[in-house]
Amino acid sequence: MDGIVTDVAVGVKRGSDELLSGSVLNSPNSNMSSMVVTANGNDTKKFKGDDKMDGAPSRVLHIRKLPGEVTETEVIALGLPFGKVTNILMLKGKNQAFLELATEEAAITMVNYYSAVTPHLRNQLIYIQYSNHKELKTDNTLNQRAQAVLQAVTAVQATNAPISGTTVSESAVTPAQSPVLRIIIDNMYYPVTLDVLHQIFSKFGAVLKIITFTKNNQFQALLQYGDPVNAQQAKLALDGQNIYNACCTLRIDFSKLVNLNVKYNNDKSRDYTRPDLPSGDGQPALDPAIAAAFAKETSLLAVPGALSPLAIPNAAAAAAAAAAGRVGMPGVSAGGNTVLLVSNLNEEMVTPQSLFTLFGVYGDVQRVKILYNKKDSALIQMADGNQSQLAMSHLNGQKMYGKIIRVTLSKHQTVQLPREGLDDQGLTKDFGNSPLHRFKKPGSKNFQNIFPPSATLHLSNIPPSVAEEDLRTLFANTGGTVKAFKFFQDHKMALLQMSTVEEAIQALIDLHNYNLGENHHLRVSFSKSTI
Repeated sequence: MDGIVTDVAVGVKRGSDELLSGSVLNSPNSNMSSMVVTANGNDTKKFKGDDKMDGAPSRVLHIRKLPGEVTETEVIALGLPFGKVTNILMLKGKNQAFLELATEEAAITMVNYYSAVTPHLRNQLIYIQYSNHKELKTDNTLNQRAQAVLQAVTAVQATNAPISGTTVSESAVTPAQSPVLRIIIDNMYYPVTLDVLHQIFSKFGAVLKIITFTKNNQFQALLQYGDPVNAQQAKLALDGQNIYNACCTLRIDFSKLVNLNVKYNNDKSRDYTRPDLPSGDGQPALDPAIAAAFAKETSLLAVPGALSPLAIPNAAAAAAAAAAGRVGMPGVSAGGNTVLLVSNLNEEMVTPQSLFTLFGVYGDVQRVKILYNKKDSALIQMADGNQSQLAMSHLNGQKMYGKIIRVTLSKHQTVQLPREGLDDQGLTKDFGNSPLHRFKKPGSKNFQNIFPPSATLHLSNIPPSVAEEDLRTLFANTGGTVKAFKFFQDHKMALLQMSTVEEAIQALIDLHNYNLGENHHLRVSFSKSTI
């Protein structure tokens, strides 16, 4: 992680040194008034996160070591990409804050993300962890400014209307003029595709159109949202962030254009509202009128190299990792660590092979080790840091064999194989030379087909002799219900929909690489389509 201190206290529960201001305790309907609070200033301790996943998840997060001049808006922006922020309590004197998200799930995603990507505000390392408190009860009279900012942000999110009647100074989020963002990529050591941009920016709302081009030897893009508020939120959260570790920095400004005219859908430009557009191979994506408009916009650009004060890598729950995975560049590490800790496994059912198959959807699994003394936990070593982040973002919180699994980065750098001659009951397996790796071939189509677990599965490599009924029966035998089925025109591929995501995960584990005869082994992956 760029050589920064790595014992970031993410996910570690704190005891009595979780500092609270009187505003939590003074609320008449507070359920915390009987709690003993020691404001002993003991916040200089380092909390080492380890593989035990200490600390029960809570939708309230405790943020420490904040820069003195930080604003409420910046703290709220830490949480925005992960879901709605429902409350905030700033402890300015203690350089701390409490941030409440709408759901525990959103908080878990945020903590997992920042355990992989070191969080910063204004170039200062900060610490994020679960709070002991399950909700924040704040006395609005003592917490007025923070509440006003929160209301402003919520108003922008909910109504898209200008904020009136609040005097929140510079930290209020106000609606943007244009739904179109102009994006420049600095330090572009690795390619950034139109798909990568779509994946990152769609975390903040529906992306309608993107045009990419090179100007003054810089890769640039125009990206249009359906709503100016989404553009505002994306700019607030992403300006100054790196797509990959220490490179491909996003510089974002509002464009003077309010609508993009996209003529072709290809790798340079796309209109997601019009899938019928031609690909126009060999045609420039840029409309001459738009090109002229760019020339006038140069003055809007931020100074190259000047990081915005919002230097927090929150391209939202592994967008960065997903981006790197999509481009398929081994060794480009978004966070570095290749080893994952998976906990809350069904120890009666789980095997190294089942973990290899499921995690193999998101990267090439090298080794799997189910822990000898704690068989509901396993270490999984991926081929690179991007793949581990991709797997973590997609599989944390999913159900496998009836249990919701937790996926975080491990402190281990590699998975050790058992000493020669030592029988570890088959709990450790080396998959380094497996023929089933999906991402070994550079430029493989599998890089473009990485999707979150879904009830709909994509099947390929189906021999001509296998009929729909055969496949329906095969998948029903995994213990789930087949709801829908559709062959592609050539009958070599099909979509098959199970009744739940959990059933689809089970079916993928059981049937990926299943021998259908005629030397055809079935290929199974998650689909973004529905039937």
